[in-house]
Amino acid sequence: MESKNYPAKSGFVAAMGRPNVGKSTLINALIGEKIAAVTPWPQTTRKRQLGILTTDLGQIVFVDTPGIHKPIHKLGEHMNEEAHSVLVDSDVILLVVDVSQPPNEEDQLLANTILRLTRSIPVLMALNKCDLVNSETQEDNRAAFDVLFPNTNAHIQTSAVLGENLDLLVSLLFEHLPEGPPFFPEDQITDLYEREIASDLIREAALFHLRDEVPHSIAVRIDEFTERGDRGAFIAATLFVERDSQKGIVIGKNGKMLKQIGTSARTEIENMSGRKVYLKLRVKVRKNWRNDEASLNLFGFHKSH
Repeated sequence: MESKNYPAKSGFVAAMGRPNVGKSTLINALIGEKIAAVTPWPQTTRKRQLGILTTDLGQIVFVDTPGIHKPIHKLGEHMNEEAHSVLVDSDVILLVVDVSQPPNEEDQLLANTILRLTRSIPVLMALNKCDLVNSETQEDNRAAFDVLFPNTNAHIQTSAVLGENLDLLVSLLFEHLPEGPPFFPEDQITDLYEREIASDLIREAALFHLRDEVPHSIAVRIDEFTERGDRGAFIAATLFVERDSQKGIVIGKNGKMLKQIGTSARTEIENMSGRKVYLKLRVKVRKNWRNDEASLNLFGFHKSH
């Protein structure tokens, strides 16, 4: 990387929050590129991933984490471990809350996690989804979040969807970051490879089209990712479900649902990669995979140590 006159501000920002508060949408908006899957359903983010923002002020490495929640299977336990492990090495915690609703039990879980930290880390609270409610409701909910998170360094109202106050949020984050050179080249925006992002986008498309029918029983494995020169890329992927009945739902009558999922996913992958993509999908059953350590390991959910 060419040397630049950086103001020497850089660090890691842990984006924390309960499921479905808009963490991934916010990071995508801040980065200016879609690097994280986004749906209206909770627990879309399953693994930690980095979003890298480099500006004239320095470099912020956002760590997008799964939402902390009460787990009902081993996958949920893995996701919570991912989120907890991120806090230990972060320079700043970006606490993303849904200010359109009062705090709930999962917000309390997150508050307990932050209180248990053994070192002091600056906490900035993003009052997200501020566009969804009136000012009176905002103030009531904000007061409730202040009680739950009493040691917050600063608050800022945000709307990831409308792009409200994002520049101000970035400035606030830089104020609390330590001095230091950038960790990544200035043109890099994530630590994920294209095949990993493609896997996330396929699962996003499946969640979108299937809605509540097969909520979070789907895992995606990329079986082949081959460059074909001027013809773009060939991607073959398998969607895993837990029951035979779910397989039928994902495929749909005459394969219609699977085709819809493939069309949506291909469009998103092409937008991400800037080239043509041929996408081939198939569906397999892997019974009870969310409670099976061997399956979780196969899909990349490794225990944190």
